[in-house]
Amino acid sequence: MVYAALRWFLALTMRVFFRQVEVVGLEHVPARGPVIFAGNHPNSLIDPILIITTCGRRVRFAAKDTLFSTRIMRALLGALGAVPLRRKDDHGAAGGKLDNDAAFGAMFDALGAGDAIGIFPEGLSHDASQLATLKTGAARLALGAAARGAPVVVVPCGLTFIHPKRFRSRVLVQFGTPMAIEPTADTGPEPARALTVRLDAALRGLTINGSDWDTVRALDTVRRLYQPSGIDLDERVELARRFNAHYPAVRELPPVREVIARTQAYQARLDELGVSDRELARGMSAGAAAWRVARTLALLLVWLPVMLPAAPLHLPAVALARVAGKRLTPRKDVIATTKVLAGILIVLAFYAAATIAVAVWRGPLVALAVAAFLPVSGFATLRVLDRVAQLRRGVGALARALTVRRQAKVLAVERAALTAQIVRVVDEVRPRELVLMFPREGA
Repeated sequence: MVYAALRWFLALTMRVFFRQVEVVGLEHVPARGPVIFAGNHPNSLIDPILIITTCGRRVRFAAKDTLFSTRIMRALLGALGAVPLRRKDDHGAAGGKLDNDAAFGAMFDALGAGDAIGIFPEGLSHDASQLATLKTGAARLALGAAARGAPVVVVPCGLTFIHPKRFRSRVLVQFGTPMAIEPTADTGPEPARALTVRLDAALRGLTINGSDWDTVRALDTVRRLYQPSGIDLDERVELARRFNAHYPAVRELPPVREVIARTQAYQARLDELGVSDRELARGMSAGAAAWRVARTLALLLVWLPVMLPAAPLHLPAVALARVAGKRLTPRKDVIATTKVLAGILIVLAFYAAATIAVAVWRGPLVALAVAAFLPVSGFATLRVLDRVAQLRRGVGALARALTVRRQAKVLAVERAALTAQIVRVVDEVRPRELVLMFPREGA
């Protein structure tokens, strides 16, 4: 009951923090039986929360023991059934020989009972542009469980964040094809390394990996120009993954180098004008931009009356969570987690204080009504914040449509020519065995 209630609350929290949580591949998650969820690790505690709240199974995660150092985290992780692991990165030489026998024993027992375990083979969360070298812990766990008679499968999990640190961004959770682990008497280093190589390939098939962020950004612009309009988030991510996966093999070809240079020049020109590629694709019409502003303003006015009564509680909570995310952690991959935890604590404290104050002032019935209204007003606050962001973008788009129309027309011509060149070059250099996601006429 405690786990179910906590999972529901965490799912609600994710839906608040992220504007969209898209889940793909749930058909790959076994409904029962021992499962190891093995995912990439770009966003600290957000990563296990997303897997827990989307996979449909009760999952116990392996977590570094340093996370259990505070009462709040110890209570949270304990309620989720997390298993503490000692890591060399945290304890170093001072930790001596690290003893994780009890942790692995607990996970073996859970898998033997048909439960699910979650683990991040990269070890430490990070914000690099590609997967870190996988550790063999997940493979050793899978092989050890299979050797003990558990028919375990490993489900690779790909987590792709559009803007990892940003409030009200989007995230894609992908569950890949399960890897059945055959029982073997040999659970030594070689089988573990071989299984880790398989897992690495599976995770790379679910994530975007580039040599550096400049390359990832350039290829993302190529992807935007290449893709048809209106595709889903999972299709965008898969297209970006393909571009980054195949780019190293063709990067020195003259047509590819020309396209990348031209794309980077195009993106630099967009940055100079303060225009997004999406705006340019829409046509930079002042009339259309004005209509979008008017429509957004109308929707904003619908939600505003519901939001205003509790605004003194919600808006400071949002502001404080944002400040906490930037000030309380030096690591970029932990900012979102800090924002979420700070936001939860601040909002719950504000709700409790407001309810108690009203109970003392007007009595318990009015306090119950206030307690019921606060979440409704909180939802309205999210809608208002979304609309304010849209309104700010819309006003900016309208201003640019009025001030840089001439330059935008010239750039739109360049965009059309560049798009045609990208489609042509992609068809020229792509592996022949790779089926096109979006076949073009004549390709």
